Amino acid sequence: MYVSSARLAQTFCSGLCFALLLSLPLIEVASAEETPLTAQKIFYLQKIRPLLEQKCLGCHGSTPDDIKGDYNMLTRDSLIRGGESGEPAVIIGKPEESPFWKAVTWKDENIQMPPQERNRLNAAEIADLQQWISTGAVWTDRELLPSSTNNSSQQSSIVMSTSGGQSPTWTNRTYEPADIWAYQPIQRPPVPWAALGKKLNSQRNPIDAFIQQKLKQKQLIASPAAEKKTLIRRATYDLTGLPPTLKQIHEFENSQHQDSWSLLIKKMMESPHYGEQMAQMWIDVVRYADTSGFANDYERPNAWRYRDYLVRSFNADKPYDRFIIEQLAGDELDPDDPELLIATGYLRSGPWEHTGMSVAAVTRQLFLDDITQSTGVSFLAHSFRCAKCHDHKFDPVPTRDYYRIQAVFAPVQFADRKVEYQPYENISGFADMKERTERLLAETRAQQQQFKEKTDAAIAAWLKENGYQNLKQVAADKRPPLRWFGLSEFEKSLLKINNKRIDYFERELKRYEPYAFSVYNGPPNNYRSTKTVNLIPGAKQKQGEIQQTFILAGGAITAPTEKVTPGVLSAVAGSNSSREPNAWNTIPQTSEGRRLALARWIASSNNTLTARVIVNRIWQLHFGTGLVATPNNFGQKGDQPSHPELLDWLATWFMDHGWSIKQLHQLIMTSETYQQSSQPV
Repeated sequence: MYVSSARLAQTFCSGLCFALLLSLPLIEVASAEETPLTAQKIFYLQKIRPLLEQKCLGCHGSTPDDIKGDYNMLTRDSLIRGGESGEPAVIIGKPEESPFWKAVTWKDENIQMPPQERNRLNAAEIADLQQWISTGAVWTDRELLPSSTNNSSQQSSIVMSTSGGQSPTWTNRTYEPADIWAYQPIQRPPVPWAALGKKLNSQRNPIDAFIQQKLKQKQLIASPAAEKKTLIRRATYDLTGLPPTLKQIHEFENSQHQDSWSLLIKKMMESPHYGEQMAQMWIDVVRYADTSGFANDYERPNAWRYRDYLVRSFNADKPYDRFIIEQLAGDELDPDDPELLIATGYLRSGPWEHTGMSVAAVTRQLFLDDITQSTGVSFLAHSFRCAKCHDHKFDPVPTRDYYRIQAVFAPVQFADRKVEYQPYENISGFADMKERTERLLAETRAQQQQFKEKTDAAIAAWLKENGYQNLKQVAADKRPPLRWFGLSEFEKSLLKINNKRIDYFERELKRYEPYAFSVYNGPPNNYRSTKTVNLIPGAKQKQGEIQQTFILAGGAITAPTEKVTPGVLSAVAGSNSSREPNAWNTIPQTSEGRRLALARWIASSNNTLTARVIVNRIWQLHFGTGLVATPNNFGQKGDQPSHPELLDWLATWFMDHGWSIKQLHQLIMTSETYQQSSQPV
């Protein structure tokens, strides 16, 4: 692989993951009558070809007219032959002597491929290449079918239907059923009542039946019931985040009512602190913050309205499917409803900053990446970020899907919407707080004015001393530092600090004005975080072309490739609208309605992920660990459900009961499973 290292290092990773053998010459044409693939060819198809596609062909095979270093890796002969150095890159049977192998192991300081540390081959991949070269570098242009292997377990593997990967190999790869459980339709398993023996119906909770069944299979027994004092502490901490009062403990311990436990749970959920506790859980999920992060970390003075919306929603037991739609697309659902405009603060919750030092295209892409990832993790327990640069290595999430979902958010623009404070919003004390902020702002500005006057006096004295009438007569490179000339080091520090204080106080004043931290749909609006208020523009300014979305090679905004239209996660059962043009999840191409369609797809009972994800989060809140121990990852690298039948039963029960989170709490907490002691038998 002796090629110009300078040329390759400069260009290798510009398209690492997106030239995926789409132009492979069909030298070896397979037919149904051909003999089965040999073990060496299967090894090449399973291990080597995907590795070359992901790591090499971006620069050595994406387009025949643009082969870096004249090294073409599209055929076996050209891969072995090497590049512009004229020396063979692969010596058959001798990997350690092959420049190709030395390059991918980074053993030669003059050429290290791929050149970026994050794209280096791991030990297993290097070992596969070593084995491949040692055994003859066997190559085939046939496709690997599930029946092409002698491994009997392969027969049960599944090819997932998706919108299509960047190569036929990825598109047609197979998955073990256990690894793609979350994509399969939610089942409605029967409750194993027999596991509870002869208990009366009034004493039977379906959760206990599933748990007891699993315990018996493992020859285990449940712990005894916890004492009342433990239970009330457990309930109040779970539902309100607060310890019980002595009065509450005494009343519960001495209650003779047969439903005292159930009544206690209902009472805790009627407390306003319940909504605060649940909102705290949710703002952690959706990465809410009161400041914007990055260098300036500007305050978000009106973000509290979204936080309080969450508290109200949980206290009102808003159906979870409606809760999803309001946050993702409240403004599209009803642009005249103040509560729905406030709800879209979810879309603004991630870190974001755009200043005069920023590149607009970069900050825009940072937002699109963030909201795509957040939507996947928050509602679907899927991290989409891996698919930004390449088809997902483990899950059936093609890069195309990543950018199709991102296209849903392409029309989203930031704005401070004027939304009058509602009677149910707490603005008590605003007058006093505003007066205090105005006073601090005035004091800071007065001190800055003193520094300016001192600087002006020092500059005037310098001009006089050096025989100048004004600064215009002084060459630019000889002028004194105008901003802090004549100030002490301490005063210079105060000057910088005060500039920041002024920024913060100006934004703090915005809290006392009826703005909503919200969004609207339209073309780019040059929103800057350095501006204190960015109002929604008029109708004329909202007209124009909506940002188009392209698959970005390697995730780089400088390398757009195929244009995509809005879509959803195609691997979810029933989501591949390319085969079902009238499917329930169709996303419109217009600027309006994209988010609403996505939200309805997520909130649909047909979605295989959404209900499972939220019931798992509620289970985790009560037990510390979810039925799926990785609540943000239902993919292959996440944990599989410990009780898959119970998870699906809870998901169907939850949807059957109006997506009510309070009813789900009641069901879980009235089970013997929840009420057992934490001490083992």
